[in-house]
Amino acid sequence: MSADPVATRGVRDPAARLLQLLSLLQASRDWTGVELAERLGVTPRTIRRDIDHLRELGYPVEAGQGNIGGYRLVAGTAMPPLLLDDDEAVAIAISLRTASTATVSGIEETSLRALAKLEQVLPSRLRHRVRCLAQAATAVPHPVAGPDADLLAALAAACVAHEKIRFSYAPGRGEPSRRLAEPVRLVAAGRRWYLVAYDLDRGDWRTFRVDRIDALHRTGSRVPERALPDGQDAATYVAGVLGAGPGSCRAEVIVHAPIERAAEGVPASLGVLEQLDEHSCRLRTAPDTPEYLAFRIAALRLDYTLVGPPEIVPHLRRIAERALGAIEAVRGQDR
Repeated sequence: MSADPVATRGVRDPAARLLQLLSLLQASRDWTGVELAERLGVTPRTIRRDIDHLRELGYPVEAGQGNIGGYRLVAGTAMPPLLLDDDEAVAIAISLRTASTATVSGIEETSLRALAKLEQVLPSRLRHRVRCLAQAATAVPHPVAGPDADLLAALAAACVAHEKIRFSYAPGRGEPSRRLAEPVRLVAAGRRWYLVAYDLDRGDWRTFRVDRIDALHRTGSRVPERALPDGQDAATYVAGVLGAGPGSCRAEVIVHAPIERAAEGVPASLGVLEQLDEHSCRLRTAPDTPEYLAFRIAALRLDYTLVGPPEIVPHLRRIAERALGAIEAVRGQDR
């Protein structure tokens, strides 16, 4: 019997073909045997044999039922070798290097161990890139310890399961207390992690610093997921909470730049951006005192127009007058 014409144009080296097949299966989707055969230039029968070889090597490849069927790589009881392309390998190495000085306690040593194992198997060209970064870059030590990795994992699991939790919380001021809450999301902001949850004891939304949470208990009681106020996402909600100061004044500013560019120059803690058109957007600030909001607005690196409130105008005027006075003083020295 003559060889299949498609197969002769395919990958002849079985080892190379297995690696290409594994790379496709790791793409988090179902592949039919026909699709895989077309991608690799072989027959569906060859694909079935290669799938069997992968299973013998420990890769848990699951086959779908029915006429169309399909193959996918699923989680198994043991972790077989992982196939990474060059960019993926370097990205993981950089992430592990960063994690050794990260904001989560308890993973520094583990990250370095994993990085050492990865560097041992990296090709020399990639190992050189990773080591150059390690030699040229460093991180500023931070005295504040981050939350425990196990605590973060437990909170994340409770968020995903929509499961009520009890925990002790030590606020910055006041006495520690026990809380019963419905967790929604974890948000990383700077060097801190925050839990966004609905506090059942107080009947309102709260943001908890994770490093102040202790004695976590998962109740096993599951509830429907709650929507955050005003349809906000968790990151925007936390930014608003962190940006809220002691005052109750909010400012509205028209930023004369596309919202994509404005987002790069306007910190999330200042407020929320809304697109107006292709060339401008509206900034609604978080509440604070008029004086501090004037300072934050004056520091914007983009052209803007203040819409209100009027209480901010005299503070902005004083900032402008001081800046102009400083310039005139320098001019006077040059004469």
